[in-house]
Amino acid sequence: MKPSNPGVLVGLTVVFAILTWGMLKQVYHTLPALPWTAMPTVLILAIGEGYTGVLTRARIARKEGTKPVEPLAVARLAALAKATAHAGAVFAGIFGGFVIHTLELIDVPDPRQDAFIAGGSFVCCVLLICAALFLEFSCRVPDNSKRDDE
Repeated sequence: MKPSNPGVLVGLTVVFAILTWGMLKQVYHTLPALPWTAMPTVLILAIGEGYTGVLTRARIARKEGTKPVEPLAVARLAALAKATAHAGAVFAGIFGGFVIHTLELIDVPDPRQDAFIAGGSFVCCVLLICAALFLEFSCRVPDNSKRDDE
């Protein structure tokens, strides 16, 4: 499995933002208000993946006081990180599309609230992508030449 390409993640975000913005031009007035619960949910996921990345990195590096990690568990974590990065990019694009559309209607109270919620959710999705990329990086096997020098 190859590492996630940040260019692909940015491309997914941009494409889904444009698609969402275009769709919202026609159907925004029929949609309910955005739920604020997306922000803490995605933020908790980001914190969990970041913490898992720190623990996994320490276990792979065989830091003192840690148990060695199972190779299959590392492969599963890497797959989770890659999937989360792509899903985070898609949702960041969706929330970005909401932000772009609602900024045009910022003077109206309901779209203003949606703009703040979508903006916060976008930021949380970007944090999730960063945490997923860190977890993916943490799953890499350290370079043996550096390990032999220690």
